[in-house]
Amino acid sequence: MKSKINWDAIGISASVICAVHCAVLPLFMASLPLFGVNIIENRSFEAGMILLAFLIGIYALSHGYKKHHHKMLPIILFTLGIGFLVLKQIFLLYHNLLLIPAVVFIIGAHILNYRYCRRHNHAHADDCNHDHF
Repeated sequence: MKSKINWDAIGISASVICAVHCAVLPLFMASLPLFGVNIIENRSFEAGMILLAFLIGIYALSHGYKKHHHKMLPIILFTLGIGFLVLKQIFLLYHNLLLIPAVVFIIGAHILNYRYCRRHNHAHADDCNHDHF
């Protein structure tokens, strides 16, 4: 029996973990000086989280687009979300203002992709390819 990986669920989970990370990290970072540790936000870790969200998301969404629903809206929403995440890293003063739409767009893209895939599971055009990557 072959098990399937639900990439949309992984993408949504990664986005939620990222949002929790962004919400909790400032509290954690603020408490570090109490223990004699003075660390400023780790930009490499932030870039790694954005890259992870991008890689998982682009895989899930391209799979849904190519093999199931052929709709660009989830990819457009996801791209907007990743764009807001990148802007959040550039414009640090507006970190929280840019984070909210980023998370909404990314999670919304995965939910929409999931719904499109489920809705079109058995109603495919002749050009659909159900071979696995």
